[in-house]
Amino acid sequence: MLVLLPPSEGKASSGRGAPLKPESLSLPGLTEARTAVLGELVELCAGDEEKAREVLGLSEGLRGEIGKNAELLSAGARPAGEIYTGVLYDALDLASLDAAAKRRAARQLLVFSGLWGAVGVADRIPSYRCSMGVRLPGLGALGAHWRAPMAEVMPEAAGRGLVLDLRSSAYAAAWKPKGEVAGRTASVRVLHAPTRKVVSHFNKATKGRIVRSLLTSGIAPAGPAELVEALRDLGYEVEAAAPAKAGTAWALDVLVDEIH
Repeated sequence: MLVLLPPSEGKASSGRGAPLKPESLSLPGLTEARTAVLGELVELCAGDEEKAREVLGLSEGLRGEIGKNAELLSAGARPAGEIYTGVLYDALDLASLDAAAKRRAARQLLVFSGLWGAVGVADRIPSYRCSMGVRLPGLGALGAHWRAPMAEVMPEAAGRGLVLDLRSSAYAAAWKPKGEVAGRTASVRVLHAPTRKVVSHFNKATKGRIVRSLLTSGIAPAGPAELVEALRDLGYEVEAAAPAKAGTAWALDVLVDEIH
């Protein structure tokens, strides 16, 4: 099973660890594309601060993130699972998992990123600010920048098992499963059952709980149909729609009564 996660806007500080080693990150086929984004982002943020703030879409209160980006090559690095914070990652709570579940997390979880493309939760990265919606002056829109390299590396990363896609639409644009891989991909929404609407907070929190439930249980569904049964066994209310045609993903709705 491979689980695709969005990043978080908020991130923990880099800390005092050794700096980034790009060659150590998962998915080495993305190294060239990562280097291009990293180089332009650092250059942008080390130059005209106002231009950088505009390009990155930062409010005045987040101006300090520009200086953080300018120091990415020398900043300390920590496991991505510690860098990413926010509602989904609070609910996932990687730090409290037992040793076996942490090993599964390191193998199975990929976090999509405007800067890195995608990284494993054990990959050591510095704290940064660069969403997938950014359009860098030289490289252009990051969603488009990542499509070709992602298309090269992700089918192999997906292996032969289930792909559980929990990404938001901005990050899903960087790689869309196709062909045989799409047929074993399940895209999940979380809906407030009474209104049938997506509400951001509990959408993220429930996705974090789903991943945690799968990791702690050790369940490894072979495909989307098995995932539906596994989630129901774990106490989730799930509605599933199998693909209407070959080469498209399953659509799963997880229904939640209470917003929390």
